[in-house]
Amino acid sequence: MNDTEQKQEEIMDAEASAAEATETEASLESETAVEMTEVEALQAQLAEAEAKANENWDQLVRAKAEMDNIRRRSERELTNAHKYALEKFANELLPVIDSLEMGVAAAMDENADVSKLREGTEMTLKLFENAIDKFGIKSVHPKGEAFNPDHHQAMTMIDSPEHQPNTVIDVMQKGYLLNERLVRPAMVVVASGNSGSGAESKEKN
Repeated sequence: MNDTEQKQEEIMDAEASAAEATETEASLESETAVEMTEVEALQAQLAEAEAKANENWDQLVRAKAEMDNIRRRSERELTNAHKYALEKFANELLPVIDSLEMGVAAAMDENADVSKLREGTEMTLKLFENAIDKFGIKSVHPKGEAFNPDHHQAMTMIDSPEHQPNTVIDVMQKGYLLNERLVRPAMVVVASGNSGSGAESKEKN
């Protein structure tokens, strides 16, 4: 091999090395670009996740604040309900008190008319009964009815030809129900087992 051929071969080797180096560099640049793209994608996903986490946190904070407000409002309403539960009932009773006071004032007059005082007292009683009726308070006055141990308290039993056994003959004190629940039983006089037809038979014998 002469010098010329040797030089040409060296030039070709150098060019091949340069081409290989260029190819390697391009490959590295391509790999770097891919890695950069992946990093950018990961960074974008991270930023999106952080934004979503912040949004969820804000929603959680707002929801907790709303729940606290609801709890405080409920506690306040419950406290007021307990505190002012009798407000309407009190308003209904005030006219009754006014009527009683007027009745007392009228009774102190030396020239007071007893019949008018009685009429005023009856009106006041009616006013009071109407007031408690609005709140589900009902009187129990079972005269002439069958004895009911759930609502009546027998104070005594007597023989009565005019009544069937176990019938309420008289009411010594009225009872009261609150929304159908017994508050006080009616104190009653009840016909005994010898009453009615049984008593008449014994009298004939």
